[in-house]
Amino acid sequence: MASPNDLQFQEFDEAAELLSADPGASTLSMSASNTSTTAAGGGGRGGGGEDVKLDLSEEEGEEESSELLGGQKPTGGFWTFEYYQSFFNVDTVQVLDRVKGSLMPLPGRNFIKHNLRSNPDLYGPFWICVTLVFSVAIGGNLSSFLSEKGNPSYHYRPQFHRVTIAALVIFMYAWLVPVGLWGFLTWRQGAERQIGGYSFLETVCVYGYSLFIYIPTSVLWIIPFEWLRWTLILVAMVISGSVLVLTFWPVVREDTKVMAVATVVTIVVLHTLLAVGCKMYFFQTEVHVQSVAPITPTINMTIATKAH
Repeated sequence: MASPNDLQFQEFDEAAELLSADPGASTLSMSASNTSTTAAGGGGRGGGGEDVKLDLSEEEGEEESSELLGGQKPTGGFWTFEYYQSFFNVDTVQVLDRVKGSLMPLPGRNFIKHNLRSNPDLYGPFWICVTLVFSVAIGGNLSSFLSEKGNPSYHYRPQFHRVTIAALVIFMYAWLVPVGLWGFLTWRQGAERQIGGYSFLETVCVYGYSLFIYIPTSVLWIIPFEWLRWTLILVAMVISGSVLVLTFWPVVREDTKVMAVATVVTIVVLHTLLAVGCKMYFFQTEVHVQSVAPITPTINMTIATKAH
């Protein structure tokens, strides 16, 4: 049996080891107010016990509660860095797996259920959009240079404004369209059916990863063959559009038939406008018509005089 002199405060993670080593040791009891702790010296079996009061600070209480909750870290406000840090909490393996899922959409495989797995991120969508902006702008400049290569009157000038236009168009599509779609689906589903929908972050994540196919496509658009460019854009639209349709159809099909079809058609049309618009603006082949100078007949009148 432990004497009152042996009574001392131990760390919480060593409590189990102490009790197993000495079952007769004194125990600590917490009061209801969590402000004091009383040490009972063995009840009526030993000598007089001593009361030891321990003051627990508020920070220690928060640490204990966080440990009981499974190590969850409290998040700060939206103005803090910690709030946005969780949105980029992914590794390379997860990003590559999601990129692979966006390149190979299969019927019955929902991108959110099979690839995101309740852990959407903004790391992949952000860098995909940034890479696409530069690939489209730089590819458009190279395409213009190659198409004008045989023109002696052409002088190459870098068109830096295309970077701004590409960034504006791509980021507006990757952020504003998901905002509108998420708001519309939330409104249509109602409060009682909102559980089966997608969050805003999941919607943005799907749209961001669906744009990855256009990065290699925009590089191949540099090849100055119109039939190849339209073939590539058709393949890219089918792959990228399939990711969106296979992801959002299980949600919109719960609505009325007219609204479900209208929603899917709107998603596909907006996606097509983005692809065709980028191709037509950045990779349009200019057709040059050589002007032929008008031929004006000249009549030279020669007066010949004969000397007789």
